[in-house]
Amino acid sequence: MEFTINGKAVEVACDTRTSLLDLLREQLGLSGTKKGCNQGACGACTVLVDGERINSCLALAVQYQGRDITTVEGLSGEGGLHPLQQAFVAHDGFQCGYCTPGQLCSAVGMMAEARRGMPSVVSADLCASSVVLDHDELRERMSGNLCRCGAYNGIADAISETFEAESAAQPALKEAA
Repeated sequence: MEFTINGKAVEVACDTRTSLLDLLREQLGLSGTKKGCNQGACGACTVLVDGERINSCLALAVQYQGRDITTVEGLSGEGGLHPLQQAFVAHDGFQCGYCTPGQLCSAVGMMAEARRGMPSVVSADLCASSVVLDHDELRERMSGNLCRCGAYNGIADAISETFEAESAAQPALKEAA
């Protein structure tokens, strides 16, 4: 099977029953993605596929051949940590750190959804072209990622800060183009 993982082409032989999570962790040594509940309930295994967040424990690897998969290891670039990773550090968005990789990948995907105007169950206007990522909206969108340590306030602060900074930079990017 052929994959693009964190920007690199990867070819691997594996059983078609192998989950994407097991492929990443056990066959490719990408241990950042965590196995929590292994039932899709905790979000520790969240990765991005073509920019969309998924629970890798529920996904068969064979389904994602040829797709662009990003794990927590792929979020940071050559210039250092991803801005969200930096914000997690600044806001103490972790305690034990077990859920952090899934929280980070989920938040990156969630921010992209919000920028596209995708509504959530708490969105007041389902037809609005933009999303205000307020307290309730953010928490609803991140509700699939559990933190047993209770670092939610730091996580929410880190996501809010990063989303606001990226949103403020968007008009400047459009004007420059």
